[in-house]
Amino acid sequence: MRTVISRRSVRGGVLSAAVAGSLLLGATGCGGDGGEDGVPDDYKVVAGTQLCGGDAMSADASKALEVITGSSRFEASAAEYTVEHAAAALVEAYPASTVTKDVCRVFTPRGTPDFELRITWNLADGAPTDSSAPDFTELKMGELAVAAADKAYVFFACRNARFSPSSASAAHIVIGVERWGMPTEPEGDVEALKDAYATVAHSVSLAMAKELRCEKNGGLPERPVLDPA
Repeated sequence: MRTVISRRSVRGGVLSAAVAGSLLLGATGCGGDGGEDGVPDDYKVVAGTQLCGGDAMSADASKALEVITGSSRFEASAAEYTVEHAAAALVEAYPASTVTKDVCRVFTPRGTPDFELRITWNLADGAPTDSSAPDFTELKMGELAVAAADKAYVFFACRNARFSPSSASAAHIVIGVERWGMPTEPEGDVEALKDAYATVAHSVSLAMAKELRCEKNGGLPERPVLDPA
């Protein structure tokens, strides 16, 4: 594809250009004007399965979020940050490739240690071809899945009539899950963290594939595949 220019890239240029645009995006938690204590009027704390519209996180993904963040409760996602909204934006953007865009973000509740997880989508211009960065483990999901101790990405091809009447044409989609704003290397069981990030990325990818009605769910299994490819 393109040359790796950043360790944050996974497959050459698929993510390097995306990261460059992502810094302009703001947080996507709850809104509202808030009261005297600064807490928004619509502030809620929810379980992991209720995040990102309620269709993105499986029970396994919710448990994985606890492994990643240390919390089983999270700030509720704003109403517009859902897989449904992300899928609609993706269809509108096709066939052009895109920079990284948010599906939603995950925040631990106020009064607890800060943790922000960014869940994203982007349209690539083709299937991944370059070698993965050394800190990633490759997994057999979709076209490719890769996981590290602080991020994971799933690449899959979506074929359906919304993109092209020809079954030979496909939208190449990348779903990412990444810890945001982390200044140091992650601590803890690296393999457990890799599995957790891969589980969350798989769950959101499968939800996106189903929302888009991709043929054979974009080649994604119903459960995450965590054994190395």
